[in-house]
Amino acid sequence: MTTTDLTATAALLDWAASYRLDDANAAQVRYLLLDHAANSLGGLDAESTRTVRRFVAVRPGASPAPGGLQASEEYAALVAGVSAHALESDDTHQPSSSHPGSAVFPAALALAESTDAGFDAFAEAVVAGYEVVARIGEAATAAGQYERGFHPTGTVGVFGAAVAAGRLLGLDAAQLRSALGIALSQSAGSMAFLDGGAWTKRLHPGWAAHAGIIAARLAALGYIGPLDPIAGRSGFLQAYTDTPEAGALTAGLGSSPLAVHTTSLKAYACCRYNQAPIDAILALVRTHDLAPDAVARVRVGVLEAGWSIVAEPEAEKRRPTSVVDAQFSMPYAAAIAVLHRAAGTRQFRPDAIASTEAAALMDRVECYRSERLEAIFPQHWPAEVELELTDGRVLREYVEGAKGDPERPLSPLELEAKFADLTDRTLTSEGRACVLEAVRGLGSDTSPRDLARLLGSADILAPGVAGLG
Repeated sequence: MTTTDLTATAALLDWAASYRLDDANAAQVRYLLLDHAANSLGGLDAESTRTVRRFVAVRPGASPAPGGLQASEEYAALVAGVSAHALESDDTHQPSSSHPGSAVFPAALALAESTDAGFDAFAEAVVAGYEVVARIGEAATAAGQYERGFHPTGTVGVFGAAVAAGRLLGLDAAQLRSALGIALSQSAGSMAFLDGGAWTKRLHPGWAAHAGIIAARLAALGYIGPLDPIAGRSGFLQAYTDTPEAGALTAGLGSSPLAVHTTSLKAYACCRYNQAPIDAILALVRTHDLAPDAVARVRVGVLEAGWSIVAEPEAEKRRPTSVVDAQFSMPYAAAIAVLHRAAGTRQFRPDAIASTEAAALMDRVECYRSERLEAIFPQHWPAEVELELTDGRVLREYVEGAKGDPERPLSPLELEAKFADLTDRTLTSEGRACVLEAVRGLGSDTSPRDLARLLGSADILAPGVAGLG
């Protein structure tokens, strides 16, 4: 461990402990929070979420949890994080290839009940949590973690959750260091979920939020963590990656755009590596008004970092047998973009996945690697596609980033439409209206505690969703 590396970790935590909110970041927290609410409430009907809800239901406490539960704060956060990741539509920080919102917001909302923090304190905790997730993730590099079989949301999400919880508990920089050290011993998330349609990926942000709260609570009681849990001799960058870039911990700290402004919202309900290719295919299909039977072949450039996630094994990716399989299949994503001109939650339901039309189109999808795409990754997640038509024409499209990226953000109306799509089976229309109004009024008419209680209320849920069956 060098003095420079120790100073980098300390500097990041000094910033995290002292950050103060401004109007632009306050607005961005509300924007990201609505997306989180859409995902955590929309994911309640997934069987993976129902299983976790049954597990948590026998662990009662005072913190509201999505689905009409009350649990201890760490278990409330577990439910919210698992549910928020169930639809594969939660936000993504591209350079770190992580989903910060599904780890940070559950921790902050769970503590809103016990701390009764005001909006500024809540938003400061969220902004600091996002920044820590992003910077530690960039320092570890996504490729370096993937190579070792780790899922970045699980591994780095716990640090952001610990910082967000720690801010709400009033921890100083030294206590946050201990919280991160305790979190390091709970940092987990395996890419093995790619085998057999496993649900374990959905557990990762929930576990990160759960563990982050425990880490912050222990640090608040004086539990001592290692001196430098991130860049130290046996710290995170040593243990979880072969390609550490410790400079990312502090590069531009305090002057570069914060992670809350460089985080993307997903426009489609599937893996982030499928988002830009879907955009490119939709642009061609809509512009040229192509019927599915007019498309003879679809060729899709796939980023190397996502190749083993969405493109191989080829035979399995062309025949997904579960929702999870489909969410991580580039052939399936391409097929539904051509078939349905959409890639929302309805297109990732079992009946759509099992359709003969989707199977026929998947057989016409070819994935390939592209040096052009790698040149600007991971700061941008570009895509290129080629459609060969039955009449002999070849159409090509290149996009530098997906809809929902910071350069192409979802408008407020588009985000509200996404909220409606994700929650169409889990909330009543009145419930949706209440959540929208509460998020808009957060900091004026609504406190963080009020919002947490609303998100955990059974009153907003559609019939049958509040049950644990």
